[in-house]
Amino acid sequence: MAAVEVAIVEAPSPLGLWPSGVQELPQALMDAGLRRIAGSLRAERVRAPVYDPRRDAATGVLNPDGIARYSVLLADAVGGVLDRGRFPLVLGGDCSILLGNLLALRRQGRYGLLFLDGHTDFYQPEAEPSGEVASMELAIATGRGPRLLTDLEGRVPLVRDEDVVVFGYRDAAESAADGMQPLPAELYALDLDDVRAASAADAARGALRRLTGAEVDGFWVHLDVDVLDDSIMPAVDYRQPGGLTWSELEDVLTAALSDGHAVGLDVTIFNPRLDPTGALAARLAECLRRVLAE
Repeated sequence: MAAVEVAIVEAPSPLGLWPSGVQELPQALMDAGLRRIAGSLRAERVRAPVYDPRRDAATGVLNPDGIARYSVLLADAVGGVLDRGRFPLVLGGDCSILLGNLLALRRQGRYGLLFLDGHTDFYQPEAEPSGEVASMELAIATGRGPRLLTDLEGRVPLVRDEDVVVFGYRDAAESAADGMQPLPAELYALDLDDVRAASAADAARGALRRLTGAEVDGFWVHLDVDVLDDSIMPAVDYRQPGGLTWSELEDVLTAALSDGHAVGLDVTIFNPRLDPTGALAARLAECLRRVLAE
């Protein structure tokens, strides 16, 4: 990473969730010191369309047209960073921003995905209680869901099942009870117990061997901060017990970003309104600064 210039793209979109505060993530992290990443620059701020709280009757999701348009705009911004040989650090926003990031890569070739999230986000619209795309983005990215979102620019899927590693999730019982579709067998999934059985660092290295052993040109890293333990990261909208420690997360990110095949990173779901002292934003910014510097 030291030889690659980090370019920060701000993606303050709440379209896949609701305007609860996640849209304030970029400014909170920048104010907490993320702008001080050595050699980084602020590339662009991609503003989201107006939020519509009505669930779309045709697709069963919130803001499908807005998310489709936003994904193209974000892909343009991320693609511009990649074209200049820089490493995009995309600050969300909710998890639906993953679609734009992957669209940027899909335009260029075949890429993998390291999906760090406390949830698998593989819901279909009829099983998602509120129609939130932030609970469906992995399903949509792999080609499952409303065509308006799965087939962006005719590039379905944005990422193949076999090119995905889901890492650190802990929502299996909840999602099964909700009727979420099962994860496909071709998609490699490590829940929190699997990660702990090996150690986070060893599990990350195993995940990277799968990603880099595939016929891919590189991989994207998606970080939903609710992969962290709820006791140390309560500033998220959907809380659940357990999760990674700060040290474990840093081990995983350091392994991923020092691999040489990682081409970008997004950060999502942190809600500054649930962090009144700013202490969590400062800790998250410190974590990101450290792993990106390494």
